[in-house]
Amino acid sequence: MDLAHIVEEKIKKAVDQGELDDLPGKGRPLPEDEFAHVPDDLRNSYRVLKNAGMLPEEMQIKKEVVELEELLDQIADPEEKERTERKLTEKRIRFQMLMEKRKMAQSGTFGQYESSIRKRL
Repeated sequence: MDLAHIVEEKIKKAVDQGELDDLPGKGRPLPEDEFAHVPDDLRNSYRVLKNAGMLPEEMQIKKEVVELEELLDQIADPEEKERTERKLTEKRIRFQMLMEKRKMAQSGTFGQYESSIRKRL
């Protein structure tokens, strides 16, 4: 059974009967897909994670790095500052390992998507 063929037929029938004439946004371009710069094989996974309120592991770690950097600027106690610096170093290493594993560091696509994530964080 070809599901795409059935869907196309139903859409064509709805258009012919005028059922799609009053849709909001009719005549305007579709909004840009925020995941357009993510590789195809990761796009749906990222969308599912976003809809579930989750971040991909590398973005969660990056978020924690930013939080630790901000915290580090406010710590006065030398021992606490040292512990936080160790945590920060561990997170940075973990992030770099993930990026190497996924070979995203070489991907121009990831660079474009990463800047969007950084702006949101």
